[in-house]
Parts: sequence; structure tokens; C-alpha cells
Amino acid sequence: MSHDPSAQSDSPLEEDSAPHQDSPTELIADAIADIPAERALLARAIGGWRGMIDSSLPAAVFLVAYLVTGNDLTRSIWAAIVVGVLIAGLRLVRRESLQQVAAGFAGVAVSAFVASRTGQAQDYYLPGLLINVVYGVVLLASILVGWPLIGVVLGLLTGEGTTWRSVPEVRRAYATATWVWVGVFGLRLAVQVPLYFAQSVGPLGVARIAMGWPLYLLGAYVTYRLLKPVLAKHREGQADPTKPPSA
Repeated sequence: MSHDPSAQSDSPLEEDSAPHQDSPTELIADAIADIPAERALLARAIGGWRGMIDSSLPAAVFLVAYLVTGNDLTRSIWAAIVVGVLIAGLRLVRRESLQQVAAGFAGVAVSAFVASRTGQAQDYYLPGLLINVVYGVVLLASILVGWPLIGVVLGLLTGEGTTWRSVPEVRRAYATATWVWVGVFGLRLAVQVPLYFAQSVGPLGVARIAMGWPLYLLGAYVTYRLLKPVLAKHREGQADPTKPPSA
């Protein structure tokens, strides 16, 4: 059986993710192996199972500590901070990328600071809610002005720039993919904001975890399923200029 060399990649982005054989990261990467830039983007964003656990664990520890200690906010905050420091130290010892861990720990530090200043446990989740608002608004605005953010980012990664805007089929696909992410952030807010104002710390923490990486992975899966056939067809047309352009 012949070996297809195009299936291999020397991209450091894929090495950073280091997914296990049956991980969602590898399944996503394999499914769009013929779209290298999109593959790299998703592999970098998802970061493998270890990246998911590292970024989610401090928030989970905060919730568990808060419930176990009888709503002791100070102990819960310190528990989350200690876990964040341990994770960062462990990955430093392993000489692994600290990109996601650093971002996650920064989030823990900001969340802990806000909650400690207000004395309200639900405020630990306030920075995350505000981030979702910003992401959702920016993505929605990019669609409304005719520059869907998914297309802008992938255009930069692929070196195609903004040429995709001249191809209606590709432009619509990017707009649809961007709507997917508007939905991801909007759904998080629709569920978590009422829990925040109700001061339901337990349900809010559970929703934060359940709608974190699981929902993100779902959004990533839907995104590449939308983009793969459209971009493959577009690039095939570019490779064969005798074919008519996409309508």
C-alpha cells in the first residue's frame, strides 16, 4: 500500500497539541487534513485533552471547594489559585507550551480578584461572562459589516488575505461559520446570566464547566463540517482554472 506523504505535517502547531489517538483533537484534524491552515487553527485552539483539563480544572476546583467548605469564598479562591500554579509548574517541568495554561491562570487570577473584592462567589464567574459578551458582540458586528471574523482569521492563516470576499459561496460559508460562534457565546450567556443574577453559584459553576470546552468542541466540529466541502471545492477550482467559479 502506498503512503501518502501529504498526510504528514511538520507544523509545530500540531506537535504542541500532542493529542492521543482517539482524542477529539485528532479526529477533528484528520477530518480536515486536506485543509492545512484550518487544521492548524483548530489543533492550536483546542490543544488536546491535556489543554482542556488544564484550563478547566481551576474553575472546577473553585466550585467543589465552595460547596465542600460550606460556601467559604476565601478557601475556594485559594484552592483555585493553588491548582492553577501547580498545573503551570507541572507543564513547565515537562517543557510543554504554557500558552493555554498561562491564559487560564490569568483568568483564574482576575476571577479571584473580582470575587475577593466584592465578597460574592458568583462574581468569580463575572469576568468569563464579560468575555463571552465581547466575543459575541465582535463576531456579530463582523457579520453585519460584511467581514465575518472566521473568514478574516483563516484568510490570514492561509495567505489568501481577503480574496475570499469575491467568492459568494465562500463568503456565505464564512458568515455561517461565524454565526455558529455567535450562537456558542450567546447560548452561554442565555443560560449563565440568569444564574448569575439569581446568585445560584452551584448551578452557575456547573453550567460554566458544561458549556466550556464541550460546547467549544461542538462549535469547532460544526465549523469545520461547514467549511471543509466549500473550501475544498473552492481550492479545487483554483487548481483547475478551466472550471467555472463558484456561484
